[in-house]
Amino acid sequence: MQNTTTPGLPLLFTLVTLVTWAGWAFALRAIYLLVKSFTGPKIMQPGIAPAVGLGLLCLGFGMYFVGADRKTYTTIPLFWPVMPWMSWIMLFLGIYLAVLLIKTLTSLGKQDRPSWQSMATVIAGISAMSYLYRRDSSLKLEILKGGIDFNASKFLWVILLAVATVAILAAASHYLRTRKIAKSVATQLTLLLGTVIFGLPFLFLLVTSFKEDRDLVSKDGSIIWVPRVTDVVKYTPTDPAKKHYRVDYDGRNVEAVVIGEAEGKLQMDIFRPIGMRGITFFADRSALKETTIDAKIYTATVDGTKVKGFEIDNTADGSKIIKLMEPVAMKDKELTFKSSDLEPERHIGLRTENYVEALEYLPAETNNGLVYLRNTLTLVILNVIGTLFASSLVAYAFARMSFPGKERLFTILLATMALPGAITMLPQFLIFRKLGWIDTLYPLWVPAFFGSAFNIFMLRSFFSQIPSELEDAAKIDGCTYVRTFWGVMLPQVKPALAVIAIWTFMGTWNNFQGPLIYINSPENMPLSYALGLFKGDRINEPGLLMAFSALTVLPVIALFFFTQRYLVENVSMSGLGGR
Repeated sequence: MQNTTTPGLPLLFTLVTLVTWAGWAFALRAIYLLVKSFTGPKIMQPGIAPAVGLGLLCLGFGMYFVGADRKTYTTIPLFWPVMPWMSWIMLFLGIYLAVLLIKTLTSLGKQDRPSWQSMATVIAGISAMSYLYRRDSSLKLEILKGGIDFNASKFLWVILLAVATVAILAAASHYLRTRKIAKSVATQLTLLLGTVIFGLPFLFLLVTSFKEDRDLVSKDGSIIWVPRVTDVVKYTPTDPAKKHYRVDYDGRNVEAVVIGEAEGKLQMDIFRPIGMRGITFFADRSALKETTIDAKIYTATVDGTKVKGFEIDNTADGSKIIKLMEPVAMKDKELTFKSSDLEPERHIGLRTENYVEALEYLPAETNNGLVYLRNTLTLVILNVIGTLFASSLVAYAFARMSFPGKERLFTILLATMALPGAITMLPQFLIFRKLGWIDTLYPLWVPAFFGSAFNIFMLRSFFSQIPSELEDAAKIDGCTYVRTFWGVMLPQVKPALAVIAIWTFMGTWNNFQGPLIYINSPENMPLSYALGLFKGDRINEPGLLMAFSALTVLPVIALFFFTQRYLVENVSMSGLGGR
């Protein structure tokens, strides 16, 4: 596209652009009618659309060739106003005020006097615009004008694409004879499109979690959707200082290297798990079990010959020592290359090591994240049970029982919904500190057994809709309030209970603020808090961060797929489905 910025409003160029694009619109309309006349159930005449479209195109291009700046005859004229955001706001405000003024003037015959308030608003808006344009010259309107390169081949492609699209749509509408089927197909296609659009972020998360660092961003800045992994070969170093051993340390089997010897024992430095790197300890030689390491395969060029080998060591300046595998004449030869001269041998695949390394970075006392998972599941189960039990019990009392002060208590309950969480945060913390519950899970699940104002309000609405005949029948059978509540009322509101359970599950699973306030030690942290800390530590390693994020979000997605029918059923029962 060719661009030039000129001050003022080039009226001729604007007119040329509008006429030309109107001509294209009429031309496409003519194509649609012609194609539909051959594919539809009955012949339809295109009318004057072809003539109008051709005439406007000729007029537009003719004016463009004669009066507008141009470099080629294969350019579609285009213009666009360029203004800062304040100018756009003032422009739309001016248009609105102008419409308001016209409505006011046209209603003079129906009213005794015009709306002086509207007139004053118009005058104030015009004055504000005038003031802004006088005070700041950067708010003035500028026009970006130019054109879109267009030639005969592009024109033919556009025509063929338009014809093919219209033909497919017309044939589909012809075969889908009933409107009901067509509507169903359109609905399913819309849902499919929405699924694709809203599923792209999750797909990006999954793909990134299997990428190597070099694939996070391509050279041109685009997203790499197909991950690749570097080929490796199992290698046993010949240098004793480079050999890796499996050995038990503090009840865990770790991978370590020998860094020294003292009093007949070898001093070991842990290499894996990654989170324990830097820890040294002594071990007996008999307890060591030698293991292989994964050596990356690279290709390079030596004197015009392409060679392939695997990395066996690094030098102090960052160069790599490569043991050649190919060609056969140079096999087992060791050469030193700069990193820029090497190209890794790669294939399409998934780097699953990101998930292993992400878990290895976690503190040793968390047992590869299982402690986080245990704490999270404990909080989820207790919060769901407490919320359902307390909220349903209180809602049933407000909906079906009579007692003094019922309405006033319910009003006070609803009023608590207006209290921001920041107001109650400090009093709650002081209470829990007095109870000695800091750095425990109690503050994160005990409040659930005191109910939730919103959940009580919603369940009360559901209980109120249940016919009283069911309750009367239970009373005749001798059921107490508790028996009636448990055996008759609760089964009637299962969809609502399921939705509340889902909401509570997701809120507890993603709760970060609560653990941030009350939890200090890693052994008491839930997954959400661990993810926040992991993000701070590994912010420069997106592959590991996405892998850990995928592990924490997958249970929530699985929950949605298994419980979505309860969400739909709840919408139907609440009367929101037809809105």
